[in-house]
Amino acid sequence: MKKRFKHLLIIVIFCASNIHAQTKLNDYLKIAAENNPGIRSLFLDYNAALEKIPQVGTLPNLNVSFGYFIQPIETRVGPQRAKIGVSQMFPWFGTLDAQEDVLVEAAKAKYERFEDAKSKLFFDVKSVYFNYYFIKKGIEITKENLEILSTFKQLAIIKIETGKVSVVDELRVELEINELDNNLMFLEDSKWTLEIEFNRLLNDSTTFEIITPDILWSDDLEMQKQALLDSITNQNHIIKELEHRMLSWQNQEKVGHKVGLPSFMVGLDYAFIGKSENASLGKINGRDAIMPMIGISIPLYRKKYKGIINEALYKIESIENKKVDKQNQLTILFERSYRDYSDAKRRIDLYEKQLNIAEQSLNILIVSYSADGKNFEEVLRMERKVLKYALELDKARADKNVAAAFINYLTGN
Repeated sequence: MKKRFKHLLIIVIFCASNIHAQTKLNDYLKIAAENNPGIRSLFLDYNAALEKIPQVGTLPNLNVSFGYFIQPIETRVGPQRAKIGVSQMFPWFGTLDAQEDVLVEAAKAKYERFEDAKSKLFFDVKSVYFNYYFIKKGIEITKENLEILSTFKQLAIIKIETGKVSVVDELRVELEINELDNNLMFLEDSKWTLEIEFNRLLNDSTTFEIITPDILWSDDLEMQKQALLDSITNQNHIIKELEHRMLSWQNQEKVGHKVGLPSFMVGLDYAFIGKSENASLGKINGRDAIMPMIGISIPLYRKKYKGIINEALYKIESIENKKVDKQNQLTILFERSYRDYSDAKRRIDLYEKQLNIAEQSLNILIVSYSADGKNFEEVLRMERKVLKYALELDKARADKNVAAAFINYLTGN
């Protein structure tokens, strides 16, 4: 009963550690999204693009004119002294909406670029985090093995003093310890480098203590392979950006057709008339004149408008080809990442088995050496295998999560 309770307690502690670490990783991602200058820059670009939309969706400026006659013009009802005019141009029906649609789609494209950069940042943070976990575990495992080798060294010295083994056994342990010390220094340097990289990604003045779990949790893909591939070719943020850019140029083609159609002018002139000396005019003497006006602007020179349309058509075709090329590139990246994900899953299963076997073998060899002082070289060889499989197991765990994170980035999640 006590043993069962102990195992249950270990499981509870392990789950709590993983949940805490996952929560901290989510906190790191939030800090990165809020602080990263590249992300802020792209979001500001998107906001700037939104501000351009009302600039093209409104009518041209109202024209107001005023004229004063230095020499009044005599009319039948009196001298015309001044004139004020108001006119408004109206483009062809739907022109303003089409111009707005151009910039709406362009803004959406910028938003997708922002989302892609944010997703890429999240992947970078996760990648550094998972690799940091492996380096941290590598340091921990290496230190444990150095302690074990120190124990072996003491055991070898005891055997040498009793005359059961030669001094070569002690020297063999020294060789192993020297190599592990060198590996440990490399891992410590790598840990420092990753800490710097992690804090730069978060762009926070605070120096974070990167909290990692005792054993890394497993991030599994939620969809089957084909469903993931379909999601990538349709939902990837770069693909969606290209689609919005294509829609923008399709609307620009419509604009090219519409601006090549006539536009209309509606206006009003008001003339100020002075009193005439002709008293017989009666009530109409000096009456101001009002003249409504209507006009039409006919675009006769067609090269400009054909150029707008042809430019849009070339751009649409260019983006279509770019989209297909990008989908092909994403498919290649996905296949490689899915291979790495599957390989990491297999390696986790393999190294869990290999580590268990190696640890059992090492325990048997240590007992045998303690008894008869033989096969010390085999003890060291098996110890190297235990170290190797322990490191490879945590490397596989980190690699699996990195591959899953990259696939999620490709799918636009």
